[in-house]
Amino acid sequence: MNATIIQAVNDALHEEMGNDEQTVVFGQDVAESGGVFRATEGLKEEFGGERVLDTPLSEIAIVGSAVGLATHGFRPIAEIQFSGFLPPAFDQLVTNASRIRWRTRGELTAPMVVRTPYGAGVRALEHHSESLESIYGHVPGLKVAIPSTPHDAKGMLISAIRDPDPVLFMEPKHVYRSYREDIDEGTYTEPLGEAAVRQEGEDLTVISWGAMMHQTLEAVENLADKGVDAEVIDLRTISPLDKETIVESVKKTGRCVVVHEAAKTGGFGAEIAATINDEALMYLEAPIERVAGFDVPVPLLSMEDYYIPPPPRIEEAIKDTVAY
Repeated sequence: MNATIIQAVNDALHEEMGNDEQTVVFGQDVAESGGVFRATEGLKEEFGGERVLDTPLSEIAIVGSAVGLATHGFRPIAEIQFSGFLPPAFDQLVTNASRIRWRTRGELTAPMVVRTPYGAGVRALEHHSESLESIYGHVPGLKVAIPSTPHDAKGMLISAIRDPDPVLFMEPKHVYRSYREDIDEGTYTEPLGEAAVRQEGEDLTVISWGAMMHQTLEAVENLADKGVDAEVIDLRTISPLDKETIVESVKKTGRCVVVHEAAKTGGFGAEIAATINDEALMYLEAPIERVAGFDVPVPLLSMEDYYIPPPPRIEEAIKDTVAY
C-alpha cells in the first residue's frame, strides 16, 4: 500500500480499533468530519458512534477523560487538533497520566495515546505551529513519539496504542501529505525508544526527527557530491531517548550536527549535545552544531520559510563541522 503519513495514521487506527473493542477514539470533530486533517475519516462509519466520539472544545476534559478510561480497561486515543492547544491539558498529562503507575505502585496504569499534529509549514495561525516536544520529553512516565515516514507512522502508532503507559504521539503535519512510501498491509509495529539510522557514513553524524528529517536528508544528499559522507539518525522518539545509537555513531564519526524545528534555546538538541558530552566527549573532533528555529514565536504565513531551517542552513553547519 502506497501511503502518506495521514493515510498511514488512519490505517493504524482502523487496524487497532478492529483488533480491540476496548479501543476508542475521541476529540474535536473526529467523528462527523474525520478530524481537521481527516486522520479519523471513516472510523465512525465502521465502528459506530459509541467508539468514535466528538467532544466539546476542552483539551483538559479530552485528556482527563482519556486518563479515566485508560485506568478502567479501555484503550483511549484522544486527538488534540494542534499541539499548540496542548498546554491546557498539560496538567492532566503531568499530574495524572504520567504519574498514575508510580502513584498507585503499579495497581493502575494509563494505556492511552494523545495524538496531535505539530510543527510549522502549513501557513497556520497562532498556536497552530509550535514544536514544543522538549517540554513533554521532560516529563517522566510520558513517552513522546515523533514519526517522520508513513511506514513508521503506522507501526509506531500501533505500538503506542498497545503500550501500557501514556504516549504523546506528535505527527509532523508539514509532511502529512507531501511524502509517500509503501507500507505493509495489516498489522505491524515499530518499537518506541529505538532510533533509525537512515544513512550510514563516516565523516559526521547528523541527527533529526519529524518533518526536519526530510530537510536534513536533502541537505546530506546535496553534500554527498562534494565528498561529505554523513551518517543520518532519525530519533523517532524523544522519550525514551535511544542514547546508545547516538553515542555509538558519534564515537565512529567524531562530529555531530543536530537539526530541529523548535526554538534553539531549551530545544531537545541541547539534551542530545549534553548526552554526547557525557558519554562521548573524548571522541569529538569538533564542537557539536545545532541548527534550529529562532527564539521567537513561529511567524505567520510566508515568514515561516525563514524560521524553519532550510537545507542550505543545514548544509552550512555540516560543512563547518567537517572542516573544523
